[in-house]
Amino acid sequence: MEKIIMENRGHVLMIPYPAQGHINPCLQFLKRLVSKGLKTTLVTTKFLSKSINKPNLGHNIGLEFISDGFDNGGFAESDSIESYLQRLQTVGSADLTQRIKKLNSSPEVQNPVNCIIYDAFLPWALDVARQFGLVGGSFFTQPCAVNNIYYQFGKGLLKIDDSAVTNNINVKIPGLPIPLQVSDLPSFLCVPGAYPSYLELALNQFVNVGKADWIFINSFDMLEVQVVDWMTKTFSQLRTIGPTIPSMYLDKRIEDDNDYGLNLIKPDSSICINWLNSKANGTVVYVSFGSMAELSKEQMEELAMGLIGSNFYFLWVVRGSEAHKLSGKFLSEIENGNKGLVVKWSPQLEVLSHAAVGCFVTHCGWNSTLEALSLGVPMVGIPQWTDQTTNAKFIADEWRVGIRVKVNDDEKGIWTRKDLEVSIREVMEGDRGKEMKKNSSKWRQLAQQAVGIGGSSDRNLDEFVANLIC
Repeated sequence: MEKIIMENRGHVLMIPYPAQGHINPCLQFLKRLVSKGLKTTLVTTKFLSKSINKPNLGHNIGLEFISDGFDNGGFAESDSIESYLQRLQTVGSADLTQRIKKLNSSPEVQNPVNCIIYDAFLPWALDVARQFGLVGGSFFTQPCAVNNIYYQFGKGLLKIDDSAVTNNINVKIPGLPIPLQVSDLPSFLCVPGAYPSYLELALNQFVNVGKADWIFINSFDMLEVQVVDWMTKTFSQLRTIGPTIPSMYLDKRIEDDNDYGLNLIKPDSSICINWLNSKANGTVVYVSFGSMAELSKEQMEELAMGLIGSNFYFLWVVRGSEAHKLSGKFLSEIENGNKGLVVKWSPQLEVLSHAAVGCFVTHCGWNSTLEALSLGVPMVGIPQWTDQTTNAKFIADEWRVGIRVKVNDDEKGIWTRKDLEVSIREVMEGDRGKEMKKNSSKWRQLAQQAVGIGGSSDRNLDEFVANLIC
């Protein structure tokens, strides 16, 4: 196991966007820094503090809370994403400033904060860092390919007009290894005008990124060789540091790091694992659409019937807020819990690493995609929005570790149960599925190498630490 160096070195303050999918990679990044001797502190909102289930952040990681201006209800308390972000910036930056003063003024402090690393969704944190003369680093939670697309669109180098959308034309984007159709672009771009506030949020990641001392990307060099090379020509301070998943699933260098450690939803761990233990190797289809995706009732019905029609065992995560969309017919089909199991939340890393799991039906969120790649699990992609459409394209056509289910009704995002059945069977037992499994095993090895001693991500972290403490 990697031994933690107990020295008075640097102190990194990490500020993720307040959502589970952003907190997880940020926290894992901190664990890697701690393993290299730094003190670190994770900062999240006072509202989320009420939802945290028994945090287990690991040794030498502090936990601090700031206000987002909506301490009672968080994002749900705001009128819109615009009002939430504006309030988060105004109140959050002021609260963060006071928090840093308090952390650095204590007479007992041995490691004053000397660096702020902030989620790229929160570019205002760089201004706070500069007030104190601190090192500032931007942390991107999406892949290089998606970041490159947003950057070029924001600079006016990539133009998407109504004709391009209507005809779903091919778009050749500099730096990307494969051509994309318009429908493969992030949904904020391929559905013009549908998500103006979220598009602004994505583009604002680059508003002052050139002024940051470091730019960290949750990916690894071998996964996106061409894009990384292209982007570093524009941003020399860019470094990949992923995959940011617990060490015990990759290089096993950080002792007891087998979970993210800060869960906003309590998983049904024993139920999931006990059920999987009763199934033979490679016989289960795991289904999860993450912590935010909301499917329509029609989408849920096609998914449910497609799972039953595939004739494989399945473990399906259906959050409590989505459970009412399950039909009585489906529930009666699985009521004995043998063919299928529905849970509110799962310990996803444990599930994906279980020998019984043969494929992952996923929304292609980047965290889920990286987890599947790192654990060697082939995928059936059903992207919903944001970066998921682009991730699904790379899963199917660049990394060749999965199939993207065809959508028959673009407006409603509806796929047919038959298409889902065929896709699952192909991945689980078809000839293409065998090739996907081989490719999945290859990417797993490359992910392990990236974070292992002397790997690309490991070297990038060493470079950052050396510069921070010099």
